[in-house]
Amino acid sequence: MTRSSNTLSPWRGRLHEIIFEADTPAGKAFDVALLVAIMLSVLAVCLESVEKIELQYGQTLRIVEWVFTIAFTVEYVLRLICVGRPRRYAVSFFGIVDLLAILPTYLSLVVAGSQSPLLVIRAIRLFRVFRVFKLAQFLGEARVLSSALRASRRKIIVFLGSVLTLVLILGTMMYLIEGERNDRFTSIPESVYWAIVTMTTVGYGDVTPVTVVGKIVASMVMIMGYAIIAVPTGILTVELTRAQKSVSTQACPECSAEGHDPDARHCKFCGAVL
Repeated sequence: MTRSSNTLSPWRGRLHEIIFEADTPAGKAFDVALLVAIMLSVLAVCLESVEKIELQYGQTLRIVEWVFTIAFTVEYVLRLICVGRPRRYAVSFFGIVDLLAILPTYLSLVVAGSQSPLLVIRAIRLFRVFRVFKLAQFLGEARVLSSALRASRRKIIVFLGSVLTLVLILGTMMYLIEGERNDRFTSIPESVYWAIVTMTTVGYGDVTPVTVVGKIVASMVMIMGYAIIAVPTGILTVELTRAQKSVSTQACPECSAEGHDPDARHCKFCGAVL
């Protein structure tokens, strides 16, 4: 028998509405506050990596980091409390992201290396920057983009396979054309590297043709690169148009899943009443 949102006590239901939904003033305020906290915490991590700033404000930044860590810990616990199935949320994508957002700071207290413990601790603490993934909770279009990418993955795979075949052929051609006259095109892999850099219009300039024929081929590859770049954009745009549809901001009180239709009455993932 499926449990419904009525199984939540009034205060848990209210807490769920504030934390997981954005269609109320309190919910919007919570989302904005969380968004600002995430951005500031990531900024603190970035500033801490600057040697001059760390030497002058290191202690302050560490205090700020612990304030954010405690705040995110409270948020994570509240999320577990206000859903009907906390285990399901804990193993979901956002549940894991929320846990990883607070774990590195606590690990830095207990993990020590044999020779350079401070370096080990510093490396662990750098993972705090991945809190930026929590921003995905605020991107309503992220699900549309994900759906479009899944729908177009076969076309994109075929496209990438064709591009790889093309750069292999072009790289081999340039090796045959430039190999004897240019010490840069010393092998097919080196020539393929040039073809990839040229076709993607990056143009490092570390490998360049010197013969007339080589320059002609290079010019064709550059022009071809501009045409090829437009292909995946068109594929993804078509799928985005198909995948785009209106969704509500309501989250399931049982499993915390989102992305429901505006007129949905039950969760499409666990069947609970919305």
